[in-house]
Amino acid sequence: MVTYRPKKIRLVAVPIAVAVMILFTVLSFGLKGSAGFDNSGSFQRGDQAAMIGLGILIGLGVLAFLRPRVIADEEKIRIRNVVGGYELPWSVVRAVRFDRNSPWAQLELHDEEQVSIHALQAADKDYAVEGVRTLRKLHSAAVDA
Repeated sequence: MVTYRPKKIRLVAVPIAVAVMILFTVLSFGLKGSAGFDNSGSFQRGDQAAMIGLGILIGLGVLAFLRPRVIADEEKIRIRNVVGGYELPWSVVRAVRFDRNSPWAQLELHDEEQVSIHALQAADKDYAVEGVRTLRKLHSAAVDA
């Protein structure tokens, strides 16, 4: 069994998520007094808490880009993308592709559909190429068996 997860996105997503949460927390402490419009009321502690909560939600949204993973063995391949996932037997897969200028690898299925594999991204270069080669070997072994 092999498992692949994107690598470079971690170097970007984690600091961005932390920065967003810190930014919204700092901004929340700046919410004091009047909103600046006539008859507009003033900011309360609930508004500050909502701003912090919004920063946390946006940070978690950024961290969702760490979710992709592909797990494969001799029988099947399990793909988890940012949104959604698939579990497919190798028998429905025609080819494992990683086209030039493609952002990530893809499975080409026998019914002319394609399934993206976000875990093997072009930004990861050699790691992604190694992953595609490994998946191709597993696919080839399953089809030949």
